[in-house]
Amino acid sequence: MPQTVLLSIRPEFAEKILDGRKRFEFRRTLFRDTNVTRVIIYASRPICRVIGEFDIEEVLSLPMDTLWRRTRREAGISRRFFCAYFHGKQECHAIRVSNPTRYKEPMHLDDALGMVRPPQSFAYVRTANMPRHQTAGKLEPL
Repeated sequence: MPQTVLLSIRPEFAEKILDGRKRFEFRRTLFRDTNVTRVIIYASRPICRVIGEFDIEEVLSLPMDTLWRRTRREAGISRRFFCAYFHGKQECHAIRVSNPTRYKEPMHLDDALGMVRPPQSFAYVRTANMPRHQTAGKLEPL
């Protein structure tokens, strides 16, 4: 069954994802559920809002140098930032972004999901009450 996650993403990277300049979202750790097909974007401080979503085209899990070679043209970040972020990791992860969609109105986390605090990295969510690409309704945390 398809699964959705809420990802906390720095605002500058969230904006690049939503405007198509960043086609990969990089993660030091990855969700274990391989059925995740959709990401809800929580733009972290200072925005602190749910601002959009994207579909997952594929997930790459590779050594750092190999991952950079595969993603660099659409990474949306510098090699220096990439290397600092993954420093010390044997396996690094990249989520290929597909169909990024910005919500018409950013939502408070509580209004969107009934959550008080954002996830440090990610949280699984149920989206049965929220039609895709729509800001009305509530998302349900798992």
